[in-house]
Amino acid sequence: MTALMDITSPATGGRPRKGVGGRWGWLLLPAVALLAVLFLVPLGLMAWRSITEPTPGAGNYSWFFTSDVALATLIRTLAVGAVVTLVTLVFSYPYAYLMTVVGARARIWLTLLVLLPFWTSLMVRTFAWVVLLQDNGVVNQLLGTVGLGPLQLIRTTTGVVIGMSQVLMPFMVLPLYAVMSGIDRRLLDAAQGMGARPATAFLRVFVPLSLPGVGAGALTVFITSLGFYITPALLGSPDQALISQQIFTQVNGLLAWGRGGAMGVVLLAVTLVLLGLVGIVLRFTRTRGGAR
Repeated sequence: MTALMDITSPATGGRPRKGVGGRWGWLLLPAVALLAVLFLVPLGLMAWRSITEPTPGAGNYSWFFTSDVALATLIRTLAVGAVVTLVTLVFSYPYAYLMTVVGARARIWLTLLVLLPFWTSLMVRTFAWVVLLQDNGVVNQLLGTVGLGPLQLIRTTTGVVIGMSQVLMPFMVLPLYAVMSGIDRRLLDAAQGMGARPATAFLRVFVPLSLPGVGAGALTVFITSLGFYITPALLGSPDQALISQQIFTQVNGLLAWGRGGAMGVVLLAVTLVLLGLVGIVLRFTRTRGGAR
């Protein structure tokens, strides 16, 4: 995460930031205390239950790694998160780029459109997608008018991806815009002045400079998507459940706190491994960039 923050901020110019310390370090204490109480303590309790219930030992983890259903659910969750990340990137990149080239008033409206989902309940947005994607909904009616429908969108993974992508799109747009707005557009003019076509200048100059924003947005969207529950539960099918739904079933339906805790710990471990891999890649990229 340090490597990601170092190269994401345009103000640092790719140089590592200095740590927060001295007389201002105490400002972190309320956030650290809140994180410890609301995250670390429950996490520790779930991890403890995963090795103590119903009997002490690693039985819950043995069950997870020998269960075809549990492994398939984990793989499906990672696959859906990857697809959602790709979809949000495809739609967010041109949107964020547009925010950097329009005037101030248009930029305000585009920013409001990005922030608008934060002002609406997740439950309301998800139920809106249920209405839109149902078999006789608006989307299928529009597809039918052009000869492409009706399609099975509700109770499918496709519907889950659509709903999750809409919810998570702001988390991709904002990091992209933060990085893109700090790129000196005179670099594009210089590239074109040296004979590069506009498309070539964009791909060879602008896109590489915006990759830190792509990495930050992709990491945020992917990790957030791994824990989604409401959207997959309402738009998806029980046969294609994600790991959050399986954890809810184990804990709330079967009262198997140990198995639910084990699934949560495995998901956390996978997330940390992915974070570590991204950090290694970003540090390697920064090192190569500095060497040049």
